[in-house]
Amino acid sequence: MFTSLCQFKANLRSSPIKPSTLSVPNYSQRSFSRALTNDYKYPAFPGNFVIVGWGAIAQASIHMILDNFKLKPQNITVITADNRGVDIAHKVGVKHIVQPLTTENARKVLTPHLKSGDMLLNLSVDVSSIELAEFAQEKGSLYMDTCVEPAAGGYEIGTLASRTNYIQREKALALKAKYGKGRPTALFAHGVNPGLISSILKQALVNIALDTGVKNFKKPQTREQWAQLMHELGVKVVHIAERDTQVTKDPKRAGQFFNTWSVDGFISEGIYQSAELGWGTHEKELPHDGLVHTVGKKAAIYLSRPGAATKVRTWTPISKHFHGFLVTHHESISIAEYFSLYNNKGEASFRPTVHYAYHPCDAAVTSVHEILGKDGVKQPETKVIMDEISDGQDELGVLVMGHKKNSYWYGSILDVHSARKLVPYNNATSLQVSAGVLAGLTHCLENPKDGVIEAEDLDHERAIASAKHYLGKLVGEYTDWSPVKNYSDLFPRPVDLDDPWQFKNFRVF
Repeated sequence: MFTSLCQFKANLRSSPIKPSTLSVPNYSQRSFSRALTNDYKYPAFPGNFVIVGWGAIAQASIHMILDNFKLKPQNITVITADNRGVDIAHKVGVKHIVQPLTTENARKVLTPHLKSGDMLLNLSVDVSSIELAEFAQEKGSLYMDTCVEPAAGGYEIGTLASRTNYIQREKALALKAKYGKGRPTALFAHGVNPGLISSILKQALVNIALDTGVKNFKKPQTREQWAQLMHELGVKVVHIAERDTQVTKDPKRAGQFFNTWSVDGFISEGIYQSAELGWGTHEKELPHDGLVHTVGKKAAIYLSRPGAATKVRTWTPISKHFHGFLVTHHESISIAEYFSLYNNKGEASFRPTVHYAYHPCDAAVTSVHEILGKDGVKQPETKVIMDEISDGQDELGVLVMGHKKNSYWYGSILDVHSARKLVPYNNATSLQVSAGVLAGLTHCLENPKDGVIEAEDLDHERAIASAKHYLGKLVGEYTDWSPVKNYSDLFPRPVDLDDPWQFKNFRVF
């Protein structure tokens, strides 16, 4: 695709950065009742709150943080790399410091603002999550981020394997062994996906179990019990299936990169990194461009191509069948590993295939095509679109496939107009992410001595209950769709009609 990896990296560095209605069946509400009946009572937080990064998600989350945790603006300090959004910081009354954090200066910059019992929320790019989490442990502070982020350049330098989320997660797991229960809580990778989507998946499994009549069903209490439930239900594949239909008043023009959340984040995961997916035990063959890891539990594989250049077939309730990008995400790996069963030899006897299947807003799709078509040269103008959006919604949920009812999508459907009424400085996508941030922070404040944890370690009912007010409609819908349902040999492709849940049936060639 690119003339060379070196040229591709050079091109990237050289360019400047600049409601629908849906009938919800009764079953989608039934098994949620206890967790979602009452308004959530959030804990008051008296300590200092330090936010690293002041991009779209930080700005989208600030009112939720102030209002729900009874925080005073003067107790919040924002440390960020530039002046973007400084007017919003001043308007809400939080301290705004422009100081890019590096490996060399992070401790010096953060120390005056952080003490034992305080909260460090990392919503930045190009700042090492591992280094900040370790610093928080040393200070006795709580920590949370939405992505296990490397230091600046980490997505551009090194081998394909070293740039994967799999390897970034392995570094976080090393801290989990070092800072266990009883240490200050450090929650890695908890936005909406990765993050809240893992709790949504657990609830989807509960819904399916009740709707398919699993005998003597009890809510699982351990990782092994959750994996056993998924196996008993017959689940083969899980998509984090998302379709964003938000549109702008004026169309994107050449030389612009528009997105409904972090542009830098999307470029990093979609362009710099390989497509990654949790690799199921039912899969018959490795993809022709598939590569395996040599460390850890090897719950995932990666492809020798970027996620934004890899498409898969998927489904959501309103958009129905569509093609999405197989963009790498932390949850593709953590979910696959969490829901694995192992034999006496330590080998996986059951594991689902798990991956993101993402169709961003149409302006972002056009932006991706443009940057790929120019061999990785980033557009001169980049923008997270907010006020420019005139209509549309974001469908974000899990598509759980292979069980008795075939496929089940469960998740959040939120339109931009509802999002704006709920919280200022938001669109539908940013508010879904911010709801995940709120849920993660709530867990940290309610459980301050959990040590290093991931999204799958949270109580799923409490996590969803703390976020539900901001998620629009929580919708569940069964479907008879599969990636081969409408297969035609008019244009033959690699297909396994005997097993619809093989990865090659999902992949778009």
